Amino acid sequence: MGLLDKLTTQGSPYSYNNGTTPTVNPGATQASKLHADGDQAGYSLDGSSFIDVNNAAQEYIDGAVNFLPQPSQLDLNGTTPEQYINNLPQ
Repeated sequence: MGLLDKLTTQGSPYSYNNGTTPTVNPGATQASKLHADGDQAGYSLDGSSFIDVNNAAQEYIDGAVNFLPQPSQLDLNGTTPEQYINNLPQ
């Protein structure tokens, strides 16, 4: 019996799916609202679509707790916030 056979029949505490192909992460598909989609900002930019993104993240079962990353504050829909160097204290 080879290692793959042992893994798929007996399992292992080190492999969530015991050698089988895991389900597709909903956040890694084109339907994901995690990132910007066309003219709409996505969760990663401004936190919009939180409910949809959170539900998709919770559907992804990989044996680990899946926390959502915080939305970026660096680029809001193509508009970069004013830089500190251009707004120095008086």
